[in-house]
Amino acid sequence: MIAREPATLLDEARAGSRPALARLLSYVESAGASQREVAALAYRAPAPYAVGLTGPPGAGKSTLTDQLITELLARAHLGEYAVSDVAVLAVDPSSPFTGGAILGDRIRMQRHATNEHVFIRSMATRGHLGGLSLAVPDALRVLGAAGFVLALVETVGVGQMEVDIASAADTTLVVTNPGWGDAMQANKAGLLEIADVFVINKADRAGLAETRRDLEQMLDLGGAREWRPPIVETVATTGAGLEELLGALDAHARFLSGERLKEHRRRQIAGVLDAVLGATLHARVRAISHGAAYEAALDALAQGETDPYQAAEQVLSLE
Repeated sequence: MIAREPATLLDEARAGSRPALARLLSYVESAGASQREVAALAYRAPAPYAVGLTGPPGAGKSTLTDQLITELLARAHLGEYAVSDVAVLAVDPSSPFTGGAILGDRIRMQRHATNEHVFIRSMATRGHLGGLSLAVPDALRVLGAAGFVLALVETVGVGQMEVDIASAADTTLVVTNPGWGDAMQANKAGLLEIADVFVINKADRAGLAETRRDLEQMLDLGGAREWRPPIVETVATTGAGLEELLGALDAHARFLSGERLKEHRRRQIAGVLDAVLGATLHARVRAISHGAAYEAALDALAQGETDPYQAAEQVLSLE
């Protein structure tokens, strides 16, 4: 029988229990008291090195992730990190009926399902605009506390996910296809901000040269920077280009080390703290909105006796 207490579950997860790890991640997604208990334990351990994969739907991110799992385990290292196990968080669209994850991405990685060195977890976005579940930073910490050194995070590839992925990843792969030039131009600011490596997947299709040219132009317009994202061409279905992609990942992991990594992780944790502060304040505002002071302010506003700014200050002063 699987334990229910977070501390016991974490001990079991460290000993290799995948069911225990799965339950811990379910607690993280629950957004309740159990999530707080898990976070209190998980944030005492370092996070794993996280590689994020993002890009438009249909770019082949899941197939690419599947290939990366195989190649990373075969290499047994990424930068300065020894890799014996790989965890994958596949952040899927939420089911409109259950709020749960639609498991299409996990189907594409089915060949790894019985590999004891691979742990794959689908997480629902639960309507979050950016495609990244708000629970992902906590989930990465749980994976780190369970002993994982490396995690891959794949997003749904819609809306604001290009920017959101950077908040959770150490190295971000932006996956595109030949023929996506116009879309890349429209989004070049966001792409340039967060991409550490550009991947032109399905590189055996027409339009490859134009897509590479557009990306190079975007990078040139972005000006000088410490790390210029390399552009790698792959065909994930055949494995073509994977060696070059792994070389680019390895180079960025080595670049992002020492003081750079410390500063990067500090910015990451600041984003998590800001998000928790925002959620906490939002919850307090919702609680206030059900009180008598709120109703009185609303009546005064409806009757033209005040304005929204004075009304808000009045409600908060009485809270």
